[in-house]
Amino acid sequence: MDEVRDRIEKELGSVMNRLRQMGGAIVIEEFPGAVGDNSPFADLTEEVQVQREREVSFATRSLLVERANRLAEALERLRQGEYGICDECSELIAPARLKAMPEVTTCVRCQDRLERSARRLEPAAVLFGEPEEED
Repeated sequence: MDEVRDRIEKELGSVMNRLRQMGGAIVIEEFPGAVGDNSPFADLTEEVQVQREREVSFATRSLLVERANRLAEALERLRQGEYGICDECSELIAPARLKAMPEVTTCVRCQDRLERSARRLEPAAVLFGEPEEED
């Protein structure tokens, strides 16, 4: 189990390093113009490109934060002796799956079933829209 813990901690460290690197890049993007320049962009195209890069950066950061949380949860499951057990069927998750994605919580069979269910529900959400919140 020490090998598994070390591998998860290494993955988590890698994700955290990427997040730290991205944080610095976003600060630089916030101030693209020269000091005293009222118009930081040469033209609309440049402004659109910077905005697109910023959105991609935020989306990437969001995915990295989600992965970091899943890896931290995997470490907690490991400490509690629940690591490698499928949340859906309580069967053991294949070692090859855990090696490829140490943060997974479902076996391949259950994950496939969950994804198929989500795809069946997706068209209904498009047809009927999101439910409105009641006040």
